[in-house]
Amino acid sequence: MKIFKVGDTQKVMCESCQSLETATFGLRDVPFSDGHGLVKNVLVGVCDKCDRVAVIPQQSVPAIKKQLDARKKPIESRVPAHMVDILNLASSSLGASTDFSAALIKYFIHTIYENEKTADSLLKYLDSDLAEGKAQKRISLKGRLVLDELKTIRVRAHLTSNTDVLKAVVLKINDDVLVNPKAQLINELKSVAATYA
Repeated sequence: MKIFKVGDTQKVMCESCQSLETATFGLRDVPFSDGHGLVKNVLVGVCDKCDRVAVIPQQSVPAIKKQLDARKKPIESRVPAHMVDILNLASSSLGASTDFSAALIKYFIHTIYENEKTADSLLKYLDSDLAEGKAQKRISLKGRLVLDELKTIRVRAHLTSNTDVLKAVVLKINDDVLVNPKAQLINELKSVAATYA
């Protein structure tokens, strides 16, 4: 992949001009195609003839995705207070702060999504005493993949709501990190947690 710098030029097919033109790379605010919002100060190739964005280099895609993700509504679930305590305790045991809790949940959601058989085991967690309690605290997750993965897990596990999936995932975290820690998993999670320190 070629990395472009401000001031670099490239021949591109400009959609506005309907012809092959020279584009000069520079920083611009680029609106989303749906007209709602924009990505500020991103490197793009601007047609020298019509002054419109003609090309977006691959290196700018992560910045654009970040802005798209920020527009997504978070997944919100209310859970019993002790479940947030479990997440905080698990994060702490891995050497991370409580801010790591959302990443920990997303990690488990992703691993459960990747292994279809694991989703079948989630029901057992909802039958435990720890699954009960008044929903007093909130879990909020954002991410490009987490909503789709959560929906898939919900279907595979035959659960009725995202809240049930999140409760089961928290209780699986309790089991795998705090109650019956698995050395390989703990080492992997500690490595991930170190990036949050």
